[in-house]
Amino acid sequence: MLDVLKYQRPGAPTNSSGKGAIQISDASITFGRGASAYHAVQTTSLRILPGEFVCILGPSGCGKSTLLNAIAGYVKPTTGSVSVDSVTVEKPGPDRGMVFQQYSLLPWKTVYENVAFGPRMAGASRTEAGSIANTFLGMVGLKKFGDRYPAELSGGMQQRVGIARALANYPSVLLMDEPFGALDAQTRLMMQESLLEIWAKFGTTVVFVTHDVDEAVFLADRVLIMSAAPGRIIEDLHIDLPRPRTTESAALPEYIAARQHCMATIRSESRKAFEEQNK
Repeated sequence: MLDVLKYQRPGAPTNSSGKGAIQISDASITFGRGASAYHAVQTTSLRILPGEFVCILGPSGCGKSTLLNAIAGYVKPTTGSVSVDSVTVEKPGPDRGMVFQQYSLLPWKTVYENVAFGPRMAGASRTEAGSIANTFLGMVGLKKFGDRYPAELSGGMQQRVGIARALANYPSVLLMDEPFGALDAQTRLMMQESLLEIWAKFGTTVVFVTHDVDEAVFLADRVLIMSAAPGRIIEDLHIDLPRPRTTESAALPEYIAARQHCMATIRSESRKAFEEQNK
């Protein structure tokens, strides 16, 4: 089993709640049956500590999003188990916030209403939900846009609303599935920096799926690299870069070494996937 000793890097956020521990135990995920069965994730075990920022990398179709969806509760493991804070994941829950690549906002609700929706469904009063919405909209720099509708916002702004909405239930785990993949390079970098600032304030456990090596190395405490399908974790790489991180971090030798290592591993696995598809 891949494992890690508890540690705290200078500049890393403090998770005072102690919540957000993820345990994946001998989990495999298969879709379909018999000859048509597709093995998306091979037997995998993993532990993620409260407050860690973990990125998952791998070639296209390797099961990154499937593994993330198992933590979210959208997909059940065929064998093995997934648990958060020692509770087996059976379905989605407010302890796990989810941010998708597509913004997934309710188009008929204002920005304010989108963020307040989760707390209202969890039983908060209208006043309480409104206060929570304003707090998180302020945190992502969109408090002045509360009365706008999603279609009136840019892609980056919509994704910031998505992050605020995911955090509004104060989840112990934030799950992100290529959330910045559709953004232009400059907006993407700004979103990465904004996300790290929010994470530093909350210390929420983050599991972030991406196909971008630079993004993974810039954001993560650990980068998990998955093999070609059926996916399994073949690397658990600690990123020893000081925090807080800035654009200048990309010039550090530690960053360059981690990037080169990830690139070489991904290239090798992508080649395997390509060769398998052409048999």
